[in-house]
Amino acid sequence: MILTSHSAFYTPTLIVLIALIVDALVGDPKRLYRIVPHPVVILGNCIARLEANFNLPENTNRCSFWLGALVTVGIVGAVTFVGYVLAIFLNQSIVTMILLAVLASSLLAWRGLSSHVKAVAECLDLNLEEGRKAVSHIVGRDPKTLDESGVSRAAIESLAENFSDGTVAPLFWFTLLGLPGLCGYKAVNTLDSMIGHRNDRYEYFGKLAARIDDVVNYIPARITGIFIVLSAFTVPAANGRNALRVMLEDGQHHRSVNAGWPEAAMAGALDVALAGPRQYAGEKIEDRWMNKNGERSVGTQHIRNALKIYRTAGVLIILVLLAATGGVYSLT
Repeated sequence: MILTSHSAFYTPTLIVLIALIVDALVGDPKRLYRIVPHPVVILGNCIARLEANFNLPENTNRCSFWLGALVTVGIVGAVTFVGYVLAIFLNQSIVTMILLAVLASSLLAWRGLSSHVKAVAECLDLNLEEGRKAVSHIVGRDPKTLDESGVSRAAIESLAENFSDGTVAPLFWFTLLGLPGLCGYKAVNTLDSMIGHRNDRYEYFGKLAARIDDVVNYIPARITGIFIVLSAFTVPAANGRNALRVMLEDGQHHRSVNAGWPEAAMAGALDVALAGPRQYAGEKIEDRWMNKNGERSVGTQHIRNALKIYRTAGVLIILVLLAATGGVYSLT
């Protein structure tokens, strides 16, 4: 087959594949982002400034909701438009399309999440206090209330949930809608992480952001659970059948409409109990256990086994993208 144009060669799935491989190999280069702010940092700063200006204590609940909706729609619309304009400029040649893939890789977090979770295991090997400090960078719960099992569970849950938010969902929307879809998704996800909380300050202001985040993560979360199950069948320390059973039984009962699917799959794969009662900012949250009959004493070896499943799942995604790319070429 002779390829006659760059557009024939650089299919959307190939660009997505390149983006994932770049993220897996390089991640977020710290030296670069000491000089140039990370796109998500810029986005977060904009959201924080708008929230401070519009989310005022004297606002009524109705006013807070509509102002929050305005901020949400404005941010998502603006960021999606930026992605659309960039896509037009970066769709001109082979070089610029590679740049498009590299830019997209900065909005993925596959390698970064792995590094953060690995650091929790390494710090927890030293002592509990170091483990608490490390896990505080990736979870919102109060680390002072966590024992070794609590720290380990928090790290594994974060790995499973953020596998969806940081890798599968961005890839899903990038594949479906290109760079505008990826940018729009990151805007929604960042809004949810900053203002989509159920507390006095954000209950109404962030309600729309939280609901949109539920919608855009609905399919990716379930895809993530499937990839974890498939990976569990290939990792010696994991149990694929149990992962599938627990995901189907417990995934729908999590307090989050989406997070339960990857968390339940990971709980079954490792045969540990995840989720359950947790404490956030002094408030105890009663949540159902995922795989309630699983091991409650969780440690660093479970974290490392979870990382094996996570990395295997990443390889499976790459293989799927390779197969999809090859299928496109065979039809052209």
